[in-house]
Amino acid sequence: MYAVTGITGQVGGVVARLLLAAGHEVRAVVRSAEKGKPWAQQGCEIALADVNDQAALERAFEGTEGVFILLPPTFDPSPGFPEARQAIASLRAAISAAKPGKVVVLSTIGAQATQPNLLNQLQILEQEMAPLDMPVAFLRAAWFIENAAWDIAPARETGIVPSFLQPLDKPVPMVATADIGHVAFELLGETWEGRRIVELEGPVRISPALIAASLTRLLGRKVSMEIVPRDTWETLFRSQGMKNPTPRMQMIDGFNEGWICFEGGEAESRKGRVQLDTVLRSLIEKAY
Repeated sequence: MYAVTGITGQVGGVVARLLLAAGHEVRAVVRSAEKGKPWAQQGCEIALADVNDQAALERAFEGTEGVFILLPPTFDPSPGFPEARQAIASLRAAISAAKPGKVVVLSTIGAQATQPNLLNQLQILEQEMAPLDMPVAFLRAAWFIENAAWDIAPARETGIVPSFLQPLDKPVPMVATADIGHVAFELLGETWEGRRIVELEGPVRISPALIAASLTRLLGRKVSMEIVPRDTWETLFRSQGMKNPTPRMQMIDGFNEGWICFEGGEAESRKGRVQLDTVLRSLIEKAY
């Protein structure tokens, strides 16, 4: 039996489907019966648990060979990340009590960065999960190619896509969620002791200019990226409803300046197989 959190999302869904296809029993950890219904129909056992409900999480993780952990993202956190810290404390306590055979935790490129930024939430997650008395793997994934979902509408409607990643020709480590889910599934089937870090990116690094070129091919019209000036970010993000845009801005700075990067060293490195065009084609199909 494997417990999968975040199963209703892109990565967790891939993990669960691969486990089921391989003949494993899967416990879907969801917040409501309604969210669990499609997974129950596929043969999953359903465990109802909110990320802040330690007792429910403990029951969800008990008796499992492995657990896949995905921290619910908080894109507009309060200062100091109290939302993430509460969820992390709940997850750690539940896992410590349930004692699953192993834990695979979805983390991020740049989790080791000391500079303040939005991804510090996953650094905190790693720091809290690392001492657990069981095998723990942190899967540090690159920038999700699926973030380009926001680019589809402007590309199709105007041919101009705003880019926060800059300069436009700077390659950035990116990866498809399908590849992340596949590697997480592989890790759940592996055996190791202690803590390990696995860094994952796609087959090639991708610049905003490459995204524009791919959209040009797929949409059959000229698509160009347009830099969003750094001094406009805060006003723009606040106009979109963000209350604390600073961590998000710091994160984008980290990618642009290069200090959000892979750690290397003792970390394992893997590469996905899914190409940029494949992901963008799927995003276009979903949008239209």
